[in-house]
Amino acid sequence: MSAFFEKNLNYLIFFIILIILISLKIINPSLIKSISYLSFDLYQKVFVEKKGDTDVVIIDIDETSLGKFGQFPWSRSVFAKIIDQVESSNPKAIGFDVFFTEKDKQSPDEIIKSYGLIPSDIVDLQKLKGHDDIFAEKLKSAKTVTAVLGSNVPSHSNYERKAKAKFLSKGGDPKKFTYSYPYSIGSLEKLEKEVQGLGSISFLDQLDGIIRSLPLIVRLNNKIYPTMGLEMVRVGENQKNIYIELNEVGINRISARPYKIDSDPNGIIWIKYKQPQKNQYISAGDVFEGKFQTDFFKNKYVLIGASAQGLFDLVKIPTGLTVPGVEVHANVIENILDQSYLVRNPNTYVFELLFSIIVALLTFILSQKIRPKYSLSVFFGNLLFIIIIGFYIYKFRSELVDISYPIFILTITFLTGLYFRFIEENKLALANLQKEAKLLKERELAAGVQKSLFPDISKFENFIFAKNVPARDVSGDYFDVVRSTPEEYFFTLADVSGKGVKAGMYMAKASSIFRTLTNLKFPLEKVVFGVNNELVEAKFKGMFVTAVFGKLNIKTGELVFINAGHESILTFDHNKNYEYIKSDMPPIGIIKYFTETMVKSNTMNLKDKTFVVYTDGVTEGYLKNGEELGAEGVQNIINSIENVNPKNIVLGIEKELNWGAEKLRDDITCMAINIENTELIKKNK
Repeated sequence: MSAFFEKNLNYLIFFIILIILISLKIINPSLIKSISYLSFDLYQKVFVEKKGDTDVVIIDIDETSLGKFGQFPWSRSVFAKIIDQVESSNPKAIGFDVFFTEKDKQSPDEIIKSYGLIPSDIVDLQKLKGHDDIFAEKLKSAKTVTAVLGSNVPSHSNYERKAKAKFLSKGGDPKKFTYSYPYSIGSLEKLEKEVQGLGSISFLDQLDGIIRSLPLIVRLNNKIYPTMGLEMVRVGENQKNIYIELNEVGINRISARPYKIDSDPNGIIWIKYKQPQKNQYISAGDVFEGKFQTDFFKNKYVLIGASAQGLFDLVKIPTGLTVPGVEVHANVIENILDQSYLVRNPNTYVFELLFSIIVALLTFILSQKIRPKYSLSVFFGNLLFIIIIGFYIYKFRSELVDISYPIFILTITFLTGLYFRFIEENKLALANLQKEAKLLKERELAAGVQKSLFPDISKFENFIFAKNVPARDVSGDYFDVVRSTPEEYFFTLADVSGKGVKAGMYMAKASSIFRTLTNLKFPLEKVVFGVNNELVEAKFKGMFVTAVFGKLNIKTGELVFINAGHESILTFDHNKNYEYIKSDMPPIGIIKYFTETMVKSNTMNLKDKTFVVYTDGVTEGYLKNGEELGAEGVQNIINSIENVNPKNIVLGIEKELNWGAEKLRDDITCMAINIENTELIKKNK
């Protein structure tokens, strides 16, 4: 069991991380919500809609109006006059996104208090109608809505207010699902009793202060109130009732005939903001003075709110703009009228969780199975897929799909998988390094053994000289010289097929057989016969040797040689007349010889001639200019040598090919024989 957990530890840790991430989404604390809101805001920033003709007009308490009427709050007579002016155009409803919580300071009774006037002085003043009374009459004569606000603390102006709308529910009690405040703040009782609607302007608290949604209905002091936008529509359509439909999870739909709004289980509407337009606003000062077209407010929903900086009624919205708070309620009304509000479907939430789990599993498993560069493609592919799904559903169904958290889960999953893959790759790399180090040690050992197999022919270098330069640690080339009598010498130069340790072992086998048979002073044909058959029996599958074998009598100059599938032998005289002797036998180690007659030898006299043999690493070796040396290149090297002798020929070829390249193309092995000077070199002790 412990071995199983150790083997699958990365998967176990991944599942723990995934469970934590999914649990966080289910609990949905503020931090996780803020991640989801990133995508909700992105949709509205990418798909910003322009307003066409709108049924909502905003009377703006702007800087110009403040300059005209003085500091806010203004006298109720100003608002009474504004209602009079607007009513002349027959609007649908008039809503106030402002409070009238205290008596008008310019009313007669307030003036009497302020100046401490005596009864004889105020007979005429007491006969004047107060501004609040005038304003209340205007509120009653028009279809008006004033604001209420949920509060956690009581207000001094509180009275036992109740909603103007009647609520009819089907399928349960909506109070169980609505957002609740223990208290409410509103306007004076005498004013609220005359209006046709009371609309909530309560926003839900957001960490970042962005208004994305608000409750269509809210519970204040255990009584249900509609939001300002919904109440405006109800009043504008001359409806008394608001209908609430519930299902097993909560509120499903809220209606103010003829408009039906799908909400979330808590009665929340997600606002789809449109690009603000200046012609939707009109200054309160202009309305007061009648500076507008007679039909400007006709059949419009009129909201009265403030954009002036000093009144601090500015809010942030998902499009990135900061707008007056009244603009939010204007968008709610427009969303209800044209049914353009956004939907956050509870079933979508379940889909997001399942989708996140599937994508996370797929990404993590693939990250463990395929190469990192391909897993990166999987990550970006899934990322693009999530984004396309979210944008498509928003654009064509007006539904909010959270793509931020799935992307967050996908990123965490991918980085986790990449980390485990990195650890795994490091383990493999470390194991490979250890293996490489071991192989390097073995190759160095094999190279040392192989070097010991090459004979020391320094005392023969006046007439026979050879050199091997391996391309790797272990060479597949070989040469040997054996002195059988004072006048006779056996020699060979061979090239084993393949590279590396196996080729070196094969070459060592061939060299040991060659030395054994030449020391027995067998004829050359018998030596080659024996070497071939022993290599065939050695069962080095698929390997063979190309070689030149020779027996030289330095006294007579007679040379018997055999070219077994090797490069052409180069000979030349004093006048540099070059001749090439091709192979007339196959390589050794391929087929078994049954008689010595199968071995074909050639004879020539080496007096006045030089005999040069080399492996294909010479003719196919690269020069500094990137070209191959070739047979003609060997001739050019010989032609350039002032004192032509075996040693100078071999060293000249080696110098031309071993010029300092990072890697040789192939082993360089070359042997040259010339018997003009057969004096042996004595070694110093």
